[in-house]
Amino acid sequence: MRATDTLQSNVAEDWHAATTHAFTDALAEGTLAPEEMAGYLQQDYLFVEGFVRLLASAVAHAPSLADAVPGAQFLGLICGPENTYFLRALEALDVPQAQEAAAETKAFQDLMEQARLSGRYEVMLSVLVVAEWIYLDWATPFEDRADDLPFWLGEWITLHSGPGFAGVVAYLRGQLDTVFETLDDAGREDVRATFAKAVALERAFFDAAWDGFPVHR
Repeated sequence: MRATDTLQSNVAEDWHAATTHAFTDALAEGTLAPEEMAGYLQQDYLFVEGFVRLLASAVAHAPSLADAVPGAQFLGLICGPENTYFLRALEALDVPQAQEAAAETKAFQDLMEQARLSGRYEVMLSVLVVAEWIYLDWATPFEDRADDLPFWLGEWITLHSGPGFAGVVAYLRGQLDTVFETLDDAGREDVRATFAKAVALERAFFDAAWDGFPVHR
């Protein structure tokens, strides 16, 4: 079994909860209230800066140019189409960018920062794999619904499904699978712990979004 499959199976309960969540079901069904999506996007946009820094650091720590190029290309997508989506969606929902992070947001921001500052490629990948793979898993079953939804719902699904995004996740998983085999026992345990914490925090973020993040005006 691939290392990333094993890491996922170790946290199967949290993974299932995060990828089959009432929040994402309502999003894909078009029943999520604009106010709820606005609060969610305000908080999710607060991840982008930390994510960009983490991904850029991972690219810098990749073992070769061939390993780095797909990550660098993905960095351009985050800074381009995804960043633009946030700005357009927040404007359409008539809310500004949030200035204050909720507790669940801050927890994941802190994890990304810790991974970046670790200087360890495998730890950075542990967070990146979770962040993108969970979104691929929840969004893919709803891919065919995107065109029938308001863009601020439908494009969020489109950004996290389809062959292009699946390729990003495959690349990140492949990098982590490869580096995991080179680690000693302590290094592997650090990856397991980081991966598990990231999954738990993703689940907590969706739980908080379903409860309703306060909308900043």
